[in-house]
Amino acid sequence: MKGWIARRMDRRPGAETPPPDFRALAAAYAASPRARAPDDFVLTRIVGNDLEPRHRRGQALENLRFVLEHEPPLEACQKRWVVNRIVDPEEEGRILALLAAHEAPALRIPFEAAAYRRIGWTTSALPAAGFLLGRGPDRLDAAARRRLTLAFYRARNAYVMNNNGARNAALEDGRGRAKWVLPWDGNCFVTAGAWAEIRAAVTAEPWRRYFVTPMARVTDNAELLRPDFAPNPVEEPQVILRCDAAETFDPAFVYGRRPKVELFWRLGVPGPWDRWRDDPWDPPRRPRAAEAGAVGRAGWVARLASGRDHLEREDKTSFLERGVARQAAIVATLDRVDRTLAEPDAGGLVCYASAAIERLRDRLRAGETPPLASAIVAAAEAALGRGPFSVVDKTTLPPSRDRRDYWHPAPYWWPNRWLPGGLPYVQRDGERVPGTLMYDPESDRYDRTRLQRLFDDTTSLALAWSLTGRDDFALRAAGAVRAWFVTPDTRMNPHLRYAQVRRGRNWNEGTGTGIIEFKDLYYFLDAVRLLERGDRLDPATAAGIRDWLAAYLDWLRVSRQGRRERASANNHGTYYDLQVAAIAVFLDDRDAARDALVRAQSRLAGQFTEAGEQPEEMRRATTAHYCVFNLQGWMNLVRIGRRTGLLRPDVAAEPWIRLRRALDWTLGQDLARWPHRQIEPFDPERGLPLAAHAAGNGVLDLAAGADPARAKPVFDPHDGVPPFWALADPNLEPGAAA
Repeated sequence: MKGWIARRMDRRPGAETPPPDFRALAAAYAASPRARAPDDFVLTRIVGNDLEPRHRRGQALENLRFVLEHEPPLEACQKRWVVNRIVDPEEEGRILALLAAHEAPALRIPFEAAAYRRIGWTTSALPAAGFLLGRGPDRLDAAARRRLTLAFYRARNAYVMNNNGARNAALEDGRGRAKWVLPWDGNCFVTAGAWAEIRAAVTAEPWRRYFVTPMARVTDNAELLRPDFAPNPVEEPQVILRCDAAETFDPAFVYGRRPKVELFWRLGVPGPWDRWRDDPWDPPRRPRAAEAGAVGRAGWVARLASGRDHLEREDKTSFLERGVARQAAIVATLDRVDRTLAEPDAGGLVCYASAAIERLRDRLRAGETPPLASAIVAAAEAALGRGPFSVVDKTTLPPSRDRRDYWHPAPYWWPNRWLPGGLPYVQRDGERVPGTLMYDPESDRYDRTRLQRLFDDTTSLALAWSLTGRDDFALRAAGAVRAWFVTPDTRMNPHLRYAQVRRGRNWNEGTGTGIIEFKDLYYFLDAVRLLERGDRLDPATAAGIRDWLAAYLDWLRVSRQGRRERASANNHGTYYDLQVAAIAVFLDDRDAARDALVRAQSRLAGQFTEAGEQPEEMRRATTAHYCVFNLQGWMNLVRIGRRTGLLRPDVAAEPWIRLRRALDWTLGQDLARWPHRQIEPFDPERGLPLAAHAAGNGVLDLAAGADPARAKPVFDPHDGVPPFWALADPNLEPGAAA
């Protein structure tokens, strides 16, 4: 990491540029028609969103009112405003009304939700392929991790904050209005004395195309109305450009990451920013401008109060605190926008759709007997005769000898017939060890089948209770949750250290691949939500499962097995991200959910070729299974992202176009006669839920003639299809045949 930073720190294009020839610049100006034009000015200030906690809510409107009511007329200067992508329509209305009341001309740059929805996470600038999958992020200190997080938001930041975009709009608007254009921040206030200094400096050296005006911070705007106000203009300056200036602001540099400073670098404006280092994910700096070093200094300007007095001191501590608050404000603001534009389920579900469940319930109440409802109730009736399940019920012990540890050997690893004792075990891909196939007669030796029963039976019971109101279903489901996750004598320890153990390896601990055995947690958590929503889960159990999930999530993120699974390039990485995202959303940890979904997006280029093939899955002995299985995991991830607002794939652009092409490539095959290696039978009906979920997620159109009502409601648990999958999307008619 240090090497990357050092290399980027040294890349200062044109640092050796010779100083400008001031006499030549002055002579060229004197000979130009520009010299005979009057030195008039247009000051255009940009009013943007209040960014809490960096600013106090309502501060932008308050500062605007202060300027309009108290700033004196400025000689030879027009005043204009840009209303810059205010996301709150009511706040924007108040700002526009105030400007209209003062007859202040304004250019409105609207916030358009449809445009913002198309903007995904910025993962293209990561320093290396797979950076988020490996140990790179773990090696960053807290400050660098915050900056990396901001980099993910870069495209969204550029749209909503639009700092340099608005400055360029103000500059373009002002070029035809005056000789000198001041595209300044909305919190700038110019006193009569300050304007006199600014104008005197500019008119004294009009051959310069660029000036900077340093800012003086104030914590009480009223201070500026005192005749004895003494400024201390030491803060990052504003820029004045002559209307024929060639340089503009670079939109690639966004709010919170040196939007004005990038222009200072190009213009050779000296300051503390000359010591600032770049991160490997920062956009590249552009070369020095031809007039670098020829920038003048003109007067000063006041920076109005932010409403956060403790952040306005002029010391290093306050400077650093402002940076942290600014970063937090960017994330908080964009997260509020994401929540606003999310497509949440009305009942708070993440896998299933409350609307689909309610439609099915209404049909039952109307006297109909939809096959899907019958299948759910039948599954719940069967579940009443089983369980509740616990990890302590297995007939063998894990290597730890602790019965509460989840335990399952690696399914494709066998004793080595050529070595004494068979150790260490060796892999035979596609050939399962007895007892590792779910529902195998010997599967009670381990926990895998028991875990699947927990997930599936609890889900069937919760869905059946939602449809019928039968309390016996809800009571049995709540008991299952309590037994596996809460009751001290029967609860599972919150880790998977002994999942997919390969004897003779890793000190007889499991591998990262064992984590995929918890892949179906995402739909099981909807069963918990249904029980909670209906007050059928007591507070102690609800708190207990949250404590368990928080501990398990921590294990997933820091354990050796978790780190290895995170680094997996194939479907294992997909399902790792699905688990982390599902748990984080359940715990309302949006930071962890965002990180999982950003990491998932960063996998796309590695998992899918431009043509849509899946090289990692095509290496397996059962290629049809793994190609469809991986894509089904992606559909579950995308659904979580859409419902939380944290992921909105633009499948017409990189990298998401690869996912769409992968769906086209896979579903375009004859699944009944798969033309590639597949040593086990493959269920071709799996294509229908995949296609239906892709359509429900807006990734594909549902193929003509495809009828979800004709597909079976439940697939094999190995397939990654949630049971009663037609209830996952609100627009699917839940009438699947039993």
